[in-house]
Amino acid sequence: MAIATSTIDQFADDLAAALAPERVSRAEAVRAQHGGGETLLNAVPPDLVATPHTTDEVVALVNLAREYHVPVIPHGAGSSLEGHLAAVHGGVSVDMREMSRILRLELEDLDVTVEAGVSRLQLDEHIRPHGVFFPVDPGADATLGGMAGTSATGTTTVRYGAMRENVRSLTVVTAQGKVIRTASRAAKTSAGYDLTRLFVGSEGTLGVITELTLRVYGIPEAIAAAVCVFPSVDAAVQTAIATVQMGIPIARVEMLDAEQMRGMSLVSDLDYEAAPTLFLEFHGSEAAVTEQAKEVGEIATEFGGNDFVWSLEQEERTRLWSARHLAWEAAKALRPGCEGLSTDICVPISRLAECIQAAREDIDASGLQAAIVGHVGDGHYHVVFVLDPNDPDEMRRALDVHERMVHKSISVEGTCSGEHGVGQGKAKFLELEHGVEGVEVMRAVKHSLDPDGIMNPGKIIDAPAPTYGHSV
Repeated sequence: MAIATSTIDQFADDLAAALAPERVSRAEAVRAQHGGGETLLNAVPPDLVATPHTTDEVVALVNLAREYHVPVIPHGAGSSLEGHLAAVHGGVSVDMREMSRILRLELEDLDVTVEAGVSRLQLDEHIRPHGVFFPVDPGADATLGGMAGTSATGTTTVRYGAMRENVRSLTVVTAQGKVIRTASRAAKTSAGYDLTRLFVGSEGTLGVITELTLRVYGIPEAIAAAVCVFPSVDAAVQTAIATVQMGIPIARVEMLDAEQMRGMSLVSDLDYEAAPTLFLEFHGSEAAVTEQAKEVGEIATEFGGNDFVWSLEQEERTRLWSARHLAWEAAKALRPGCEGLSTDICVPISRLAECIQAAREDIDASGLQAAIVGHVGDGHYHVVFVLDPNDPDEMRRALDVHERMVHKSISVEGTCSGEHGVGQGKAKFLELEHGVEGVEVMRAVKHSLDPDGIMNPGKIIDAPAPTYGHSV
């Protein structure tokens, strides 16, 4: 139900007085920029956009939103993929990007505290000169608050973990306008409920994250990158599985199928053949990474890998991972003028090969064009469908394939989302994955912490059926 114009008018006036008039916008273009994200789900613009500068201003905003019963939708870099940013019930988009201060870096304790609007690359630029880095790398230059909100992962998760493992503490403004700190800076705790991990992955439905304390790591003495081409996707995936099962501490292992590699040749300077390929990275001392590279090279040979090439040169690593981060653009380059729809599946690593094979067979049978890429070291893969925006039947077929992928994943005790989150797009799969009882517990948590239902409503446990930009 739309919010009355008179309510929005008064709310906007009070909010402008609490922040500053220039930081509250009702301009159509600004609202349109904040209602979508990188998704084919239909965008729904908010009634207004606010840009706070401090936690206290977020408190003032939330208190006014509760008074006027206006939904609050946190917004970071706008790179979400499952409709997290759509204002399905109207409301205010809270643009966190001007809360972008790095508050402290504690090298002895290997942690850093930042405001929620700090981006991944901004943090990296600030801390690398001090000899440390933050490992979670989803590809996009997302804000760290947004990455915590969706429990982002990335190419290095196999070695360093996801956001859940790398967030030590959060500062959160609750739906009641209270400021809580979810944990201390201690490396571990047994004191009460794990509030940090309750809010990590909550997608703005329980509160607004304003600050984060994150683990950082010393930059390894040596880093080696490697590439290997395989005769089949199964051979590449089996190599990754064997590497992990043997306990080799690989830092990255990414699989790109033949279609993805063909797209790579169109958007990057890589000149590898269009065949299933692993990109790998090793961290440690020079002796350690040399040994790791040799061990993985031997495993790759056993599965038919050709020309296992590795290098300690930074230029080669940069070239390789810069190309990997262009996977989205590379897939879309396969059909110029078409749009991409990215899926997100994670399964126990022992079932990964069969799930990818089933997905590939289903894609081919559907007549669709799609590339497969994955963080295969932790059982995670994406299918990027490349769809004609003027052909709604292609969208229908892609969504059908995606649904079968999710059902296959959950049947082998996997998940409908390993990193994109639920938002609107994955909400219908929650009961399948967690059962009715599990979703009821989630709903009870939501209603307890947000009794007025103002925190990003219409996502996760109360999401309407998703609608896409194609007529389906």
